[in-house]
Amino acid sequence: MPLRYTLRQLEYFVAVGEVGSIAKASERVAVSSPSISAAISALEAEFGVQLFVRQHAQGLSLTPGGRRVFKEAKRILEQGRALYDVTGDISSKAGGPLAVGCFITLAPFILPSLRKSFESSYPEARVTQTVTDQARLLDMLRRAEIDVAITYDMELPQDIAFTPLAALPPYVLIAADHPWARRGQVSLEDLLEVPMVLLDLPISREYFLTMFHAHGFRPLIGERTSDLPVLRSLVANGYGYAVLNIRSRTDAAPDGTPLTMVDLEGDFTPLRLGLARMRSERTTRITQAFEDHCRERVRDNTIPGMAAEG
Repeated sequence: MPLRYTLRQLEYFVAVGEVGSIAKASERVAVSSPSISAAISALEAEFGVQLFVRQHAQGLSLTPGGRRVFKEAKRILEQGRALYDVTGDISSKAGGPLAVGCFITLAPFILPSLRKSFESSYPEARVTQTVTDQARLLDMLRRAEIDVAITYDMELPQDIAFTPLAALPPYVLIAADHPWARRGQVSLEDLLEVPMVLLDLPISREYFLTMFHAHGFRPLIGERTSDLPVLRSLVANGYGYAVLNIRSRTDAAPDGTPLTMVDLEGDFTPLRLGLARMRSERTTRITQAFEDHCRERVRDNTIPGMAAEG
């Protein structure tokens, strides 16, 4: 049976079990109380066991089942620490498990290339990946289900640390036979004349729509989709334009119909591509190695899997 809990979740659980308080455990492991609460809830849901009961004025106490899990969790954590001692003697390079999340529209372009080059540089690393939307990535970081997320700087809360890697300004994607294809730029006013194919993902859609609303405009939304390949095919087949930040190296939709990228006239705030992780988390050796590797590989106009701007 595959494991659906993490050592970090066990660490938070053990800390609460030892001090009898989420607030005190938060201070001990330097992690926010909501993150610890979320980790414990995830363990209870996974194991189907109530781990704690709240005693009035006495904090939290382990249930009988919780005491048994607590004892085993401490043993597992001790064994996990012993593994680092062994591997540290064997190799001077970072290694071990690394759980990486990636924003859904970025993943097809950047994640396979980054993962392959990282694993080639660090053969002792064991990378697992999760691809989802921004809201889910933030939730997974808080629940300690992933160590780091490749994403954008969209509506990041204070408990999330973000390392920027590259700036991705918006552009307009249109069918290759559209009259705009012969122009160097199009304006927001131009876009109001034809339907928009909106990338309808949580937080992403607000970013694109705010570009119009900030200028007092309201786009004519003809189609909505959360699937980037479907969006590209809709645009290529004449269902409207799309505003995007990811510049694909291919100028065709998945069905082979040609597309064209046109610059958007005006000064618009680009999305920043980067790495997100919990601000309060200790950066492990393997996570730091991954961040350093990403900084080496990702630069403005040299992003793996993407075309250079303009």
